[in-house]
Amino acid sequence: MSHVHVIHENDAWVEPLRAAFERRGTPYREWFLDEGALDLRGEPPEGVFYNRMSASSHTRDHRFAAEYTGHVLEWLHRHGRPVINGRRALALEVSKVAQYQALAQFDIAVPDTIAAIGRRHIEAAAAKLGFPVIVKHNRAGKGLGVKLILSEAALKEYLAEDEAVGPVDGTWLVQRYIAAPEPFITRVEFVGGKFLYAVRVDTSAGFELCPADQCQVDFAGAACPAVAPSDRFRIVEGFRHPLVKRYERFLAANDIGIAGIEFIVDREGNAFTYDVNTNTNYNPDAEAKAGVSGMQAIADFLTARLNQLDAVPVWLGDVAGV
Repeated sequence: MSHVHVIHENDAWVEPLRAAFERRGTPYREWFLDEGALDLRGEPPEGVFYNRMSASSHTRDHRFAAEYTGHVLEWLHRHGRPVINGRRALALEVSKVAQYQALAQFDIAVPDTIAAIGRRHIEAAAAKLGFPVIVKHNRAGKGLGVKLILSEAALKEYLAEDEAVGPVDGTWLVQRYIAAPEPFITRVEFVGGKFLYAVRVDTSAGFELCPADQCQVDFAGAACPAVAPSDRFRIVEGFRHPLVKRYERFLAANDIGIAGIEFIVDREGNAFTYDVNTNTNYNPDAEAKAGVSGMQAIADFLTARLNQLDAVPVWLGDVAGV
């Protein structure tokens, strides 16, 4: 029997998906990729593979999980196994530079950004953009390394701090701060490459970072609001926006089947997309109020793909006895 194979490195994020599979009766297995040995002489198992590797995996002491996943995806590709969120999706997940360049090809505006490779280039980049700026890591997740810098003096103070941990790939992003008239951002969810719903995320409860990248880690005692109840997330009924169709074309062109894409609107009404999450999670409280389930939609989609894979075609010649 073929299975859905879920590639990941964080058990907590997979729990809702496990429950959704159980409700469907979907045969599935998990590949927890942290470290190990990949025997390239063998063949992968049969089934559909769903990649949920996270850009923040290194923050959970899984330093080479993304690299390991990259090797596995190459192996799966060689053997023709169907993968949801394949090699290109992983490349975008671990690099906002790559995300921004890919988004721009579909006329999707992103914040003005300069990539500083090496800490000593941050000041010049900030001076070129003008203050205030956001400094953050190219490969991040969880709001890692995001800092709102209001002035040149504040930047010097920030850079002088010993605890200012550098990005794992050596690349900082210096970004123009997007001032929003209202304290919220919008996250648009897609399953099977198609729009599922949009959620409005309230950022008014105090933040030091850019509201477009605040992960709210440890908010109300929870490790992540995407997997714990919170009233800061509200699914928008009847959401319509010109970006949705552009997002769908972007996802199709980059082999991304499942994702959450976030944007913020400035005082002039301009929308700026700043993050693509290919290991998307959902807020259970908001979904319960709206009567929807992102993880159930994913389970349904993956189950349908598995059923297509397992379907045995009936040839006309067989029917006719030829």
